Amino acid sequence: MAPSLRRVTAMPPLRLRVRAAQDALDRPVRWVAVSELEDPTPFLEGDELLLTTGMRLGPHDAESYISRLVVRGVAGLGFGVGLGHEEVPPAFVEAAAGAGLPLVEVPRETPFIAIGKAVSEMLAAERYEELSDAFAAQGRLTRAALRAGGTDAVVERLAREIHGWAVLLDDAGDVMCAAGEGAAAGAEAARGEVRRLLAPGAPSSLAVSGPSEHVIVQPLGDRPRVRGFFAVGAERPFSPVGYTVVNTAGSLLTLALEQERVRLAATRRVRAAALRLLLTGDRRSAEEVLEAAGGPEPHRAGRPGPGTGLPDGRLVVLACEPRDAEALQDALPAFAAPWGDDLVVALAAQDDAEPVIALASQHGRVGASGPVAAPDVAAGLDQARRALASAAPVMRFPDLAGQGLLSLVDPGMLAGYASSLLAPLREYGSRADLVESLRAYLACNGHWDAAAQRLGVHRHTLRYRMRRVRELLGRDLDEPAVRAELWIALSAPEPGTGRRG
Repeated sequence: MAPSLRRVTAMPPLRLRVRAAQDALDRPVRWVAVSELEDPTPFLEGDELLLTTGMRLGPHDAESYISRLVVRGVAGLGFGVGLGHEEVPPAFVEAAAGAGLPLVEVPRETPFIAIGKAVSEMLAAERYEELSDAFAAQGRLTRAALRAGGTDAVVERLAREIHGWAVLLDDAGDVMCAAGEGAAAGAEAARGEVRRLLAPGAPSSLAVSGPSEHVIVQPLGDRPRVRGFFAVGAERPFSPVGYTVVNTAGSLLTLALEQERVRLAATRRVRAAALRLLLTGDRRSAEEVLEAAGGPEPHRAGRPGPGTGLPDGRLVVLACEPRDAEALQDALPAFAAPWGDDLVVALAAQDDAEPVIALASQHGRVGASGPVAAPDVAAGLDQARRALASAAPVMRFPDLAGQGLLSLVDPGMLAGYASSLLAPLREYGSRADLVESLRAYLACNGHWDAAAQRLGVHRHTLRYRMRRVRELLGRDLDEPAVRAELWIALSAPEPGTGRRG
C-alpha cells in the first residue's frame, strides 16, 4: 500500500506545513510530480503529490487550477514559496479548502527532489513489506497444505489471509470445503460463475467487483480436464499481496488435486486387479487386495462416496459404457473397476441394484445381469455385456428375449461343459480360428455363403474348417441336437474372463 499524504507531511526533515484540507490527508501518494504548467493534468495519472512554485499562476487561476487537479484525482498540491511567491496565495488556500484538496506549503529550504526521494523510499519500503508479507503468507499456506486434510487446511488459511471467505469446488461446481464468514453465500454465487467458466470460449478466470464485495474465481488444473475450482471473496479490493496469496493457494490446491488424481488412478488399478480375481472365483484374494490397498476413497462433498466393499449374498453385475469413466466411478456407491478400454464394471447387492443402475445410466449405457451368486461374477459379467449390446440406455439380462434357457443352467457346470467340449478346437495348432468359424456357421444356420461372408473368407475355406471341426469333435454338425449343444457351449462364458466361449 502506498504511503499516505499524512505520513509524508509528518516527516520533520521536510518541514512541510498543511494549509488546507487537513482532514483529507489519508489519501495515498503513489508518486511525486513537479510541474510549472498552467494545466499539468494531461501528464498525470492520479494519486500524485503535485509540486509547483506557481511561477505562471496568479490568484485568478486558483479556482480553475484546483478544480482540474481534483477532477484528475491528485492526492495533494505542494506549493513552493520563496521563488515566485513569498507565501501561498490566499486564493489558492481558499480554493483548495473549498474543493477538499490538501494543500501543503513547501519552504524554500526544502528542495522538491528531497520530497520525491522521501516518497520514493517510502514506496520502496512499502513494497519490501508487501513482499515480506507475501512470502510469509506463502509459508503459512504451504505449511497448511502439508497438514492432514491439506485442502481443507489451505482453504481455511486462505480465508484468514485475505480477511474474507474461500470455497473449494469440484469440477461440477459442488462444494468440497468452505471457510470464512459469508462462505455459504459466496459458494452459491461462485457456482454461477463456475457455469460461466465451463462454457465454450470462457475466460481462464473471473474477477467480479461490487459495492460491498470483491470475488475471484479460478479453475484448478489445465483444460480440458479441469480438476475443480476455487473462489475467494473479501470486502476490500485485492492488493498485489492479496493476488499473490490467492495464486499461491491456487497452485497448492491444484497440486493437491493432481496428487489425489494419481492416487485414485492407482486405487482403480488395484480395483481392476481385484475384479480379475473375482472373475476367477477367488473372492478371498480380491478382498485381501482391496484391504491391503487402504481404506475407502475420499469422495466429494454432497455426493455418495464410491464403495469399496464387495457386496455379500446375491449380486447384480453392471457393464457400463460411460461418457466419462472417472466421473462414473466417483459417483457410484458400489464397487466399480475399469474393464478393458472403455467399460466400467460395477457390483451391486441384489436389493440395492436398481438405484445403482439408475445412477449409472445418467453417465452412459448400462447392461445389468440377473442376480448371481458371489462366486459367479464371471457369468454375471457375461450376462451384463450381452445386455449392454442392446442397452438404450439400460438393458437387464432377464429382459432379453430368448435368453431364459441359459439362466436355468448352473453357470459353473455350463462353463466346465463348454470348456471340455470346445477344448479340441482351442488346442488346434492351425492359425485358423475354428471356434469363431463354428460360431459363424451355426449363427447362419449352416448356410455356407452367409457364414463365409461374415468371416470374410471363401466358402471353400469355411468348408475345410468345418471338416476339421467334425474330425476334432467327432460329431456330425448336421444333427440338430449337436448344433444345439455346440451353440450353448459357445454361449457359455470362458472361466475367469466373463467372455463367451
